[in-house]
Amino acid sequence: MGEVLEVRPRAVGATLAVRAPGLAPAGEPLALGESVAVNGACLTVTAATVEGFEAEVLAETLRCTMFGNLRAGERVNLERALRVGDRLGGHLVAGHVDEVGRLVAKWPEGADFRLRFACSPAFARGVVRKGSVAVSGVSLTVTGVGGDWFEVAAIPTTLRETTLGALGIGGRVNLEADLIGAYVRRALGRDELSLEQLIAAGFAD
Repeated sequence: MGEVLEVRPRAVGATLAVRAPGLAPAGEPLALGESVAVNGACLTVTAATVEGFEAEVLAETLRCTMFGNLRAGERVNLERALRVGDRLGGHLVAGHVDEVGRLVAKWPEGADFRLRFACSPAFARGVVRKGSVAVSGVSLTVTGVGGDWFEVAAIPTTLRETTLGALGIGGRVNLEADLIGAYVRRALGRDELSLEQLIAAGFAD
C-alpha cells in the first residue's frame, strides 16, 4: 500500500502524488513512463521521487473510477506492471477499470471474511462463481453472484496488506472483470453465457 500525498487539479484532469517507499526495492527504481496500478487503475509515472511517484490522471479516469474522491492521507493499493518471464500468481489484470462498485456487506467466516459488493447488472453478468475479479486492484475469487452484486472471500493477509481491511460499508472500489471472460463474451457475441454454451464453443469441458 501507499499513501496519497496530494491531488492537484489541472485544467483537465489531475496530478496524483503518492508516497510508496516499498514499491521500488533497491536496484529497481521507478522509471519515467512505466505503468503503476493505483487501486487497480493503470497510471503512467510522470515523475519519480525519493519517496514515491507522480502520475497524471485523465479526466476520463476521474469519471470512470473512484479517483474523483481521493484525498491526501488516503491509503491506496499499488502494483508495478508484470514483466515478461514473471511467475503468474493470480489472474491477468489490465488496469482498465470497468466501473465503480460499493461494499454492501462484510462478515467473518472462520478466520476469513466474506465481502459483498454492489455493481451494475451488466458487470454482474460478466462475473462467474469461482472465477476472478479485481477489486481496487486486488485479485479475488468469486464465491457468489446475483443480479446486481457479487461476493468474494478474503484471507486475513489480504485484508492486512491491502485497503480492503479498512474498507467500511458503503466504501467505493474500482472494479475490473476477468479479462479472458470479457474476450470470450465478445468472441461469442453474447453478454450472458451458460456453461452449456461455453462447452459447445470449446471453451470448457
